[in-house]
Amino acid sequence: MACRICSGRLHPFADFGSQPLSDAFAAPGGPPEPFAFRLAVGVCTGCSMVQLLEEVPRERMFHADYPYLSSGSSVMRAHFESLAGRLLDTELTGPDPFVVELGCNDGAMLAAIARAGVRHLGVEPSGGVADVAAAKGVRVRKDFFEAATAAAILAEDGPADVVYAANTLCHIPYLDSIMKGLDALLRPSGVFVFEDPYLGDIVERASFDQIYDEHFYFFSATTVRGLARRHGFELVDVERLPVHGGEVRYTLARRGARKPTPAVAALLAAEEAAALHEPATLHRFADRVAATRERLVELLTGLREQGARVYGYGATAKSATVLNYCGIGPDLITFVSDTTPAKQGRLTPGSRIPVRDPGAFADPYPDYAVLFAWNHAEEIMAKETGFAAAGGTWILYVPEVHLVRA
Repeated sequence: MACRICSGRLHPFADFGSQPLSDAFAAPGGPPEPFAFRLAVGVCTGCSMVQLLEEVPRERMFHADYPYLSSGSSVMRAHFESLAGRLLDTELTGPDPFVVELGCNDGAMLAAIARAGVRHLGVEPSGGVADVAAAKGVRVRKDFFEAATAAAILAEDGPADVVYAANTLCHIPYLDSIMKGLDALLRPSGVFVFEDPYLGDIVERASFDQIYDEHFYFFSATTVRGLARRHGFELVDVERLPVHGGEVRYTLARRGARKPTPAVAALLAAEEAAALHEPATLHRFADRVAATRERLVELLTGLREQGARVYGYGATAKSATVLNYCGIGPDLITFVSDTTPAKQGRLTPGSRIPVRDPGAFADPYPDYAVLFAWNHAEEIMAKETGFAAAGGTWILYVPEVHLVRA
């Protein structure tokens, strides 16, 4: 097994077994969806990049019926609007600025850029969500971004001042082509800004459900700096973000164009002090995950024996990892409540638990609810006051299995 970044040797440290595609929500009565790949993760002994050992073809994950909408959470809507305002104030101040977003989804960020009248382009391969963005006034190209795409955009629109990506770059195994595209598309003073789940938070919190088919890489300041330098860029800023269970926003500029901020050196030092990329550290993470699986199954089995009603909350992509790795099915969780219409009336991938609309969650309320969307816990718990009034209890499994009385 060779690293996709430097061709170095990969050291496996966690294996979650055979898994289905995380958005393969099958219709009841149909054939079971296949367990399409082995979900295992390793660290490169050369460049330290943490990555999946098996790649799922991109067309199988990001397609016309891709069900995730970035604007589905009020917290994330505010997050992207704030970022758009910052870019408009700091980076898009020239006479005719141009910004490109990779994986723009439903236009949560670019809609604010469009309202400001700034030239922009979203590159989004999933046709359904791209259409939602276009309906908001966002200019969208339905395509995967790579070197050839960048050349076509440059020919049509000229160089970009900013290329931005949120929860997208970690999905793309072929980063060599991405970096070549950025080199071609960005003007000399331009920046590439992207945010993705942070390896440090995943390891610290044992948030193993961040590992699923769509997340191919698990970035850190150390590995992003190495990746940037391989392609003539430099990591010039980092910002820790609370969203999605812990992310970092990275800013890359051409080498010598900007001086790195003190935040870069601080995060690099913290990663070294924590021995973040050492196999021993990552194996301890895997041991904690195994203990979580044992405790969660034990808890749910006990609740079933007591006759308690247990539902799930949030048919997230990452819940596929939890349910299939732990062997949890409809015998332990009656159904999963989710706000996404495309998932309602279907079955969770592999585990085949029914997905129902939010109205079912209150008819009647369960005794316990497993919160798969734990990264939105504050927002969800503030909304589900009826569950609290009914005496319900949330079950969370990050950083360990614990109960939260609603």
